[in-house]
Amino acid sequence: MNYSTNQKSASQTSLQHLTQKLLSNRERVFLGGGEKKIAKHKAKGKMTARERVDFLLDNAEEAIEIGAFAGEDMYKEHGGCPSGGVIIKVGKVSGKNCVIVANDATVKAGAWFPITGKKNLRAQEIAIENKIPIVYLVDSAGVYLPMQDEIFPDKEHFGRIFRNNAVMSAEGIPQIAAIMGSCVAGGAYLPIMSDESLIVDGTGSVFLAGSYLVKSAIGESVDNETLGGATTHCEISGVTDYKCEDDEACLNKIKSLVDKMGNPNEAGFNKAAPVAPKKDINSIYEVFPDDRTKPYDMLEIIERLVDNSEFEQYKEGYGQSILCGYARIDGWSVGIVANQRTIVKSKQGEMQMGGVIYSDSADKAARFMMNCNQKKIPLFFIHDVTGFMVGSRSEHNGIIKDGAKMVNAMANSVVPKFTLVIGNSYGAGNYAMCGKAYDPRLMLAWPTSQLAVMSGKSAATTLLQIKVSTLKAQGKTIDEAEEKALFNEIKAKYDSQLSPYYAAARLWIDEIIQPEETRMYISKGIEMANQNPIDKRFNVGVIQT
Repeated sequence: MNYSTNQKSASQTSLQHLTQKLLSNRERVFLGGGEKKIAKHKAKGKMTARERVDFLLDNAEEAIEIGAFAGEDMYKEHGGCPSGGVIIKVGKVSGKNCVIVANDATVKAGAWFPITGKKNLRAQEIAIENKIPIVYLVDSAGVYLPMQDEIFPDKEHFGRIFRNNAVMSAEGIPQIAAIMGSCVAGGAYLPIMSDESLIVDGTGSVFLAGSYLVKSAIGESVDNETLGGATTHCEISGVTDYKCEDDEACLNKIKSLVDKMGNPNEAGFNKAAPVAPKKDINSIYEVFPDDRTKPYDMLEIIERLVDNSEFEQYKEGYGQSILCGYARIDGWSVGIVANQRTIVKSKQGEMQMGGVIYSDSADKAARFMMNCNQKKIPLFFIHDVTGFMVGSRSEHNGIIKDGAKMVNAMANSVVPKFTLVIGNSYGAGNYAMCGKAYDPRLMLAWPTSQLAVMSGKSAATTLLQIKVSTLKAQGKTIDEAEEKALFNEIKAKYDSQLSPYYAAARLWIDEIIQPEETRMYISKGIEMANQNPIDKRFNVGVIQT
C-alpha cells in the first residue's frame, strides 16, 4: 500500500469511508501469505494460524487482536511479511484470559523477520504486565536468515524471547507451547522453556539442527521425524510432554490444561453491570468531522463510548482544553483524560484553541490523574492533540513546569493506562497524553489518527525553508514553481508517515480499530489488567509547582 496515494487524509474523506477501508485492509492481511499458500498449508492436514487461534478461544468474537498490521508495507524486497508472520489475540480459553501467539507458516514458512520478534515481545509484555497465561502455537522455520543481523544479536531481538520465557516462569505466569509444525535451531528453546509443551504427531518437529545440517556438520544421515518428531521427543528424549494426533486434538488438550489452572489474584478495579451508551455509537460518524482542522465537541465522542452516556466532569470550568472526568466502560470504572477540540474561553478572557494543551489544562490533568491513582481507577486517554501552547504568554505562565507536572503524574501512575488516538497526536502532546513511550497497557487508534512531531503542512513548510536556505548557501536559487513542487514532494513523503498504518506496521500502536470496537478493547484491557494487583505505591517524585 502506498499511503500517500491510497490512504487519503481525514480532511479529504470521512471516518466512515476510512473505517470501510480498514475492514477491507483487514480482509487482505487476514489471508497471510495468500490463498495459494493457505491451500498448500491445509493440504498437509494443518489448520491455518487464524483457525488454530479461533478454535482455541471460547468466543473468537469477544477476543481482541494485537498487531494485525505489523509489517504493513515493509520488507517489499523480501516479498513482504503480512501481520509480521504471527497472529496475536487476547481472549478467553476455558474461561480464563490468555494471550495467544500463533506463527503463520503461510508467510515465509513462519520465519522470524525483525517485526516478528518485536511483535512476539509485545505479546510477552502484555502477559507480563497483566499476569495472564500465554499460549504459543509454534510453526516456524526460525530466523529469516537474509535479515539475521536485524533479528538475532541485540537486546530486544530473538534471544529476548527466551529470556522472557525464563523470567515469566519465575514470576508464576503460566506458559503453554504447542509444536504444530517446524520448530528449529534457537527457536526450539521457546516451547521447551515453557511450563508445558505439546507436539502434533506427523507435522510437528523440534530440533537444534535439521537433517541436512546434521549431515553437513557430523556426517550423520537421519530423517527429520526420527531426529525430532513427536515419538522421539515424547517417548525417547522426554523433551515434550504430550503427543497429539492432529491440530484439533492438540488445541483441545490446551483447553483442558488451561481449564485446570487456579484463579488469578485481582487488583480490585470497580465494575458495575454494563450499560450501553444512550447515544448511539453509530452516530459517531456524524459527530466526528471530515475536516481534521474543524472544531468539534469531544464530549459528543465520549458520550457515545461510555455507559449510559454518563460522564462526570472534574473541574469542568477550569483548564477547558482538556476534559477530565469519571465514567464507566462496559461496567468498568475509568478516569478519562481527553483533548477538547472546541474553541473555549477561560475566565481570564483568554481564547484557547481546541486540541492544544495550556497551563491550566495541564495542571488540571495532573491533579486528576493523581486522584485516579489515589482511588485505584484505570486511566483512559483520548488523543486529538496538536501539542502544548507556545508564545510569551504561555512561557510566562509556566507552560513548561505545568506540562512537566502532567507528564510526571502520568508517567508515574501505577493504575493501568489505556490510550486511543482518534485524530492528531503530535509532538509533546503525544507524550503528555500517554503515548507509546509511557507504557499504556493498550495503544489503539481509529483510522483517522495521525502520529508525528507535527502536521504534514507544518513539517513540510519547515523542511522546505531549511532546504531553500541550504541551496542559497550553495549559490543556487529556485523559482516559485520549483519551490511549490519541492514543497509537495516533501509533504507527500511526510504525510505517508502520518498514516495510522505506518504506525501500526512498526507497532507504535497495537491496533487500528473501528469506533464501534473501542468499548470492547478498553473493557478487555481493564479485565486483563485486573488480574495483576497493584503492589507499587504511587509517587510522583519531585515536581515544580
